[in-house]
Amino acid sequence: DLEVVSNRLGRQQKAAKTGNKAAAAEAAWLADLAAWLEGGKPARSFAFDESDDAVKATRKELGLLSAKPVIYACNVGEDENPYFPLVAARAKEENAQAIPICAKTEEDIAGSTQEEKIAFLQEMGIESTGLDKLIKASYELLGLISFLTDGKKECRAWTIRKGTKAPQAAGK
Repeated sequence: DLEVVSNRLGRQQKAAKTGNKAAAAEAAWLADLAAWLEGGKPARSFAFDESDDAVKATRKELGLLSAKPVIYACNVGEDENPYFPLVAARAKEENAQAIPICAKTEEDIAGSTQEEKIAFLQEMGIESTGLDKLIKASYELLGLISFLTDGKKECRAWTIRKGTKAPQAAGK
């Protein structure tokens, strides 16, 4: 990421010397971003000016890997895990998410019927499984929703982008 930003910064600084004000403005925030990345911080935690269309376009064009959204799925035991709060704090610093998942609990739930699953979750005092939480967080992170259709033969759930109008969703 740092190399990509540095290359773009160099080009914009050259263009700014010719009097290009847009290039000068871009070079200013790219220099800040380069310093941010040199500090070992991911681009997703950088304060981009989301109201500036030029910044949005450049950010998309750069395609920085560390700007991609992240979910940390943490395998925790059934007992208290001292490391999860550390991972959650780090995720918060990076504008990421951390989801605790107990693999043992998920394994126990996987082989059961829907009724047994509900009873097990109630017994454990859990509203939803870690897998369910991971799926919901993934959908949210990717800007997706489920579009439900109901017909005489079947009911289906279609994955579509959030904000898609019903006629376009129906085309899926």
